[in-house]
Amino acid sequence: MYSRERLIILDADGTTIDAFTAIDKTFAHHGMDIGDLTRFQKRHRLFKYLGGLKEFPVNLKKQLGKQKRSQLIATLTEVYREEGQLYPGIAELIRTLLALPGLRVGLVTRNITIEPEETLGRLFLRHDINVGDLDFLIHVPLVQEKGAHFREARERFTINPACAYACGDEHKDYIAAVGAGMHPFMVSYGFENHERLTQKFGIPEAIISRTPEALCERVRNALERVRLE
Repeated sequence: MYSRERLIILDADGTTIDAFTAIDKTFAHHGMDIGDLTRFQKRHRLFKYLGGLKEFPVNLKKQLGKQKRSQLIATLTEVYREEGQLYPGIAELIRTLLALPGLRVGLVTRNITIEPEETLGRLFLRHDINVGDLDFLIHVPLVQEKGAHFREARERFTINPACAYACGDEHKDYIAAVGAGMHPFMVSYGFENHERLTQKFGIPEAIISRTPEALCERVRNALERVRLE
């Protein structure tokens, strides 16, 4: 038996949070160059943080060694907590979603900073959003898939799959949402661009938002409607 509630799961890095700018600032602090966003979006996950052919030799050298990687993550953590930004319109959207009756709102993230829940809590609080007001915040280790966590959240609140949504910026977010029986809201301004999402992974263009503003409009259109009793 399903509840009468709905559910939306938000993704953090690349969907709600401008992760690329934070990464770019972190790399610059350590004398590295991540390259521009266009090239960053096209890289395979393994090479996301090593740069392209131009940046690869320097970045690889500076990331070798446990201590160097720890320093990089420590800087990234500080940048997220003190300077990290939500994309335009996202803060207002989240406040709107939290105020909607009968809507469960959660955040699922793979954020790699130190104590990511604390990191995201401080970032969101600078945008006047208390993550404690969310129904859940789940940190997914890199070795795990998001799909199981999507499904667990939907089942925990006994949400009808037809009333469940998930946002994401990578093809694996799409796979996770569909696999959990949820409707995906995809974006192409984060870690993977429009061409990669559609041509390489066959994700329908109709569900992809090219800008944060377009995502906000799409989500509002779907969730602010009065439910028919």
